[in-house]
Amino acid sequence: MAIDFAGEASQAIAAFTHFINEETLLDLAVRFSEVYTHLAKTSLEHFLVTPVTALPTGREKGKFISIDVGGSNLRAGFVELTGETEHGENRSEKPNEKIKRSYDKSWPIEEHLKMDQAEDLFAWIGDCIAEVITDALEDIPTSVVAPFGDELLLGITFSFPMAQKSLSEATLLPMGKGFAITSDLDLGKMLSAGYARHVPEPHTNGDRNHTDNLPSSKPAGSSRLPRIRIAAITNDTVATFASLSYAVKAAPNSRVAMGLIVGTGTNATVPMSLTNLHPTKRHDLANGEAVETVVINTEWTIRGTDKPLVELGIKTTWDKTLDASSEAPGFQPFEYMTAGRYLGEIVRLIFVDLIAKDSRAELPASLEIKNALQTRFLSEVVARAEERTVAVELEKLFPSTTEAFWAPAHVKMLRDVAYAVQQRSSALIAAACVGLLDCVHDICIDPSAQNGYAIPENSKPEELVIAYAGSTISQYPEWLETCQRWIDVLVAKGSLENVSKRVILREALDGGIIGAGVLAGMTDEIT
Repeated sequence: MAIDFAGEASQAIAAFTHFINEETLLDLAVRFSEVYTHLAKTSLEHFLVTPVTALPTGREKGKFISIDVGGSNLRAGFVELTGETEHGENRSEKPNEKIKRSYDKSWPIEEHLKMDQAEDLFAWIGDCIAEVITDALEDIPTSVVAPFGDELLLGITFSFPMAQKSLSEATLLPMGKGFAITSDLDLGKMLSAGYARHVPEPHTNGDRNHTDNLPSSKPAGSSRLPRIRIAAITNDTVATFASLSYAVKAAPNSRVAMGLIVGTGTNATVPMSLTNLHPTKRHDLANGEAVETVVINTEWTIRGTDKPLVELGIKTTWDKTLDASSEAPGFQPFEYMTAGRYLGEIVRLIFVDLIAKDSRAELPASLEIKNALQTRFLSEVVARAEERTVAVELEKLFPSTTEAFWAPAHVKMLRDVAYAVQQRSSALIAAACVGLLDCVHDICIDPSAQNGYAIPENSKPEELVIAYAGSTISQYPEWLETCQRWIDVLVAKGSLENVSKRVILREALDGGIIGAGVLAGMTDEIT
């Protein structure tokens, strides 16, 4: 008997979309807020304090080398901050006028680098930094001595958990995202060592004989490479938060309230009062007794953050299968349900299960392979192209033994499942954002509350900006729009107190690179 594709697909889609409604998402946001409040007070692996105890003033200036180490790619480039204009005018309409970028480069982080020894990974990162600086030196006459001064300040965005007491130092914690590095590592020391072999010893005066140990492909002029000093190390969400805070000088009715990453992984950051955190976290700051508010790296996907999803029956069989077969089962359960590294695999697991119910359908062997279906392919092809084009591309990637396998019914089923998984991801992130903003009291989620007030005539609601970055939120069709729509609904329905507020997702383009440069320029403000 032939399988009822429409019926089976509908049941699978319902498993992912049954909770996507105003009532359940509001309940979920409340539960997220409660979990975050509890974890902030009790957990030592969530709601990590960062050394960022002040926000950018918008007046920071200087030229820095910045790197952004993500789950899939490494980026590097120069960031120059020009500060406020002569008259200190508000640049919110043209925020990037205060920021100049140059010599940007990007490299994929190959799987072997993720699995190799830490020294190999950081040596490669050092090579990439040297390559960008060398490119810049080629445009500077050789007659110019020390074009970057005694040393070049480096800002680092690292998209992984780390412990920090000062802005320029960090201890790397287990990395996740497919990286095998698990030992506590001094991140600054590892990066400095990775780059140091490119720099002549001070007593050599740049003698070319001292570059013999460098790769033969190293560009000419590398002996002019400057020393670097690590000025700032930060998490990707903190960098995103800092970059938009610097670029967009807050108007009286607007401020950046939160940083959000949804790419290969997902994470969020918010400023938070130390009184709402575990008491020992004050001691994690060099000047903890003098600080009241600090920017927090929430690590909102780590174990325990999925409690509301379990309570409301949102986790599916496929989520549990993916979690169990991941590199770190149980480590980041919320991320496994929402982030780009995993959405394609969820879709593949569902599709394989559905096809297995039809004894007459023969699944392409390549689709049996874990992670064979990439989220990027879902975003760029399955979600965008015409049905016939999708079928052709699927046949190329997953050739079938029968011409009929990628027939319209199978293509439609795959597309419908992928759409449901994407919709769930954006709705979950929306509920988590609203829950986090409630946790820090920027908004109120209490549907039973009757208090509130009207907005005075001719006044604007307060804008609470969520600075976002990441390939999933910025590139997956409809992801951003769906997330914003649910944020609007949940804030409006959450409480009458929210009538004077609007939560807006705003892209912090290249936030990892720019934010690292901004924080490198804030060393005088963050002590």
